[in-house]
Amino acid sequence: MKSKSNSKNPHTPKTANGKASRRPAAKQQTTAAKTPGNGGVEPAEQVTLDRKAAAKSTISNVCVYCGSGPGNSPVYAEGARTLGHALAGAGIGLVYGGGGLGLMGEVARATLEAGGQVTGIIPEFLTQKEHMLRDVDTLLVTKDMHERKRLMFEKSDAFVALPGGIGTLEELVEQLTWSQLGQHNKPIVVANIAGFWNPFLDLLAHMRDDQFIRNGINVRFMVVDEATAILPTILGAEKRRPGKASDTAITAKF
Repeated sequence: MKSKSNSKNPHTPKTANGKASRRPAAKQQTTAAKTPGNGGVEPAEQVTLDRKAAAKSTISNVCVYCGSGPGNSPVYAEGARTLGHALAGAGIGLVYGGGGLGLMGEVARATLEAGGQVTGIIPEFLTQKEHMLRDVDTLLVTKDMHERKRLMFEKSDAFVALPGGIGTLEELVEQLTWSQLGQHNKPIVVANIAGFWNPFLDLLAHMRDDQFIRNGINVRFMVVDEATAILPTILGAEKRRPGKASDTAITAKF
């Protein structure tokens, strides 16, 4: 694995084996909990609220899964930028797939433009195809997808799924599976922007109705309809979760 740190950002970046030196910065039920928007709070006020909440939180980095394309609706890119600005405003780092295209590029650039810290993790064979973004604070180039996914898990305290394709779906489902099996309790938020994830949510409901998802193997995550609600939902869920599980045991499968 190769790593690269960029010193242009005022925050001290992460290294491949080190820790960041910067300050660490919804009701849950079986299958999914629906979380409302920001309740009419103005954006500037929301940034202040998020920053105060993050200061009391153990959430230092949020992993964002999303598409390497922009999708058909401009609201997807707008949502990605909104999330990037929110993370930077709260002093919480972004961990993402390292590309410069589509929603991946949107969320990363928005975080950087707002003064936030970004860690990009990308396998070597995708560096050209996904236009690897070199302007991030820490850039980790891995030998394969398995190493990429392991590092994204280890370096993140919560997970967000924005709209995306098969890769985004696979990453989301893997985190849901690990959570379902009791291997981690990190918050997972599905950003159902413009109803993008409705077919997926319907599929989970179908699995539940046919008793493939049942008591004892519940799937727990949170759903929001607006990008402004993502970070408050993560911070709220983090307060309620039990003690942090060991990442070493969880990633042993790799």
